[in-house]
Amino acid sequence: MIHNSLLFTPSKIGPLTLRNRTIRAAAFEGMCVDNGPSEALYRYHTSVAAGQVGMTTVAYAAVNRSGLSFPTQLWMRPEIVPGLKHLTDGIHKEGAAASVQMGHCGNMSHRNICGCTPVSASSGFNLYSPTFVRALRKSEILDMVKDFGKATALAYESGFDAVEIHAGHGYLLSQFMSTWLNKRKDEYGGSFVNRLRFTSQVMEEVMEVATRRKMAVLAKMNMRDGFRGGMELDESLQVAALLEKAGVHALVLSGGYVSRAPMYVMRGAMPIKTLTYYMPWNYVKIGVGMAGKWMIPPVPFREGYFLEDARVFRKHIRIPLVCLGGLFSRTVIEEALEDGFEFIGLARPLINDRSFVRHMREAEEEGNGNNFSSNCKHTNYCIARMYSKDMVCHQHLDDIPKKLLNEFK
Repeated sequence: MIHNSLLFTPSKIGPLTLRNRTIRAAAFEGMCVDNGPSEALYRYHTSVAAGQVGMTTVAYAAVNRSGLSFPTQLWMRPEIVPGLKHLTDGIHKEGAAASVQMGHCGNMSHRNICGCTPVSASSGFNLYSPTFVRALRKSEILDMVKDFGKATALAYESGFDAVEIHAGHGYLLSQFMSTWLNKRKDEYGGSFVNRLRFTSQVMEEVMEVATRRKMAVLAKMNMRDGFRGGMELDESLQVAALLEKAGVHALVLSGGYVSRAPMYVMRGAMPIKTLTYYMPWNYVKIGVGMAGKWMIPPVPFREGYFLEDARVFRKHIRIPLVCLGGLFSRTVIEEALEDGFEFIGLARPLINDRSFVRHMREAEEEGNGNNFSSNCKHTNYCIARMYSKDMVCHQHLDDIPKKLLNEFK
C-alpha cells in the first residue's frame, strides 16, 4: 500500500497551482498543420487533460520562423492565437493547466523549413541537417531576445498558464552555452559567463513579460550534454543557479544533445528502419539508412535514468524541480517524490496511454498502486515516427509495415 504520497496533492509553480504533481513533458507531437494547431493536437492534449494530468505541455513552439526545425511544429505568431485559445480552453475544461514549450532550434533546421540559412552561435556546417550555418550578428541576438518576449505575450493571449523555455538538447540557447559550437570572440563567447549571456538576456525578457501577466515560467535545461567535451554537472549547476536567480519558477531537468548524443535524451536504441521508412526520399534518408547505427548510437535504458544527476541539483537548487526520464512505474515515481522533487514529468507513458495518470490513481484506490507501471515497451517507435509523421505508440497501430515489425519484437 502507498501511504502519504504527495503525487495527487496540489502544488504551485510560481503563481500557478496544479491539481496534482504530474506534468505531461514537452515531447514533440508532430501534429501541427501549417505551423499551427490542428484537430489532432487538440484531441491529444485534451485527452491527456481528461486523463487527470496536472498540466499538459504543448511541445516546441518556435519563437520565430527561423526557429522551426520541422514543418509540423508550432510557430508563435498572431494568426494562430485563436486556434491555440481553442486548445487551451479544451484543456482547462478538463481541469488541467496548459503550458507551451518555446524555443529556437538554431542550427537544427534547413532553409526549406525555416526560410533562411540556419543560424547559431557560430558559423559552420551541421551534418545532422545537413546544412551550412550562419553566426548570429549581435543586433540579431537582441532581436531574438525580443522574439522570446513577444512569444510569451502571445502564449498569454492564447490562454496558456505557463511557458517553458527550452534551454537544452542542443538547441539555440544551449548552442551558445557550448564550447563545442560557440567559437565567438565577442561578449557572447569565450568565458562561461559570456556564453550564458544570451540565455540570461532571454530569461530576463521572458520573466518581465510573464510576471506582468502572472504566468508561470519553467526552463528546460541539460544536466549533461551526453558527449565528450559537452557540458557536465559543474557547469550545468551554474546554469541552474543563473536561472534560479533570474526568477524562473521551476526547472525541468534533462540531458542530451540532438546533433551529438540524441539517444542520451531518450535512451535505448533508435529503430533505424522505422526512422528512414517515414523519411521523405532524399540523400539524408539514404545516409541514415546506411550509417544510422553509428550516427545515432544507442544509450542503455534504465528506469529513472536522470534521477541520479537530478539529486545533485536538488541539493543545490531551492526552486521546484521537475524530474523526468524513464519514470514508468509508481515505485520509481514515489522514489523521486521522496527525494524532494516537486513534480513528475511524463512523456512516453502518456504516448502509450493518455489516461496513465487516472489509471495510476485508480490502481492506488484499488490497493494495487505499488505494482502499477506503464505498458510502454521502450521501442522508440514513437520517436522514429514523430519526425516525419506524428507521435503514436506502435501498440495502438494495426498498419505498421511488416518489414518494420522485427524492430519491435
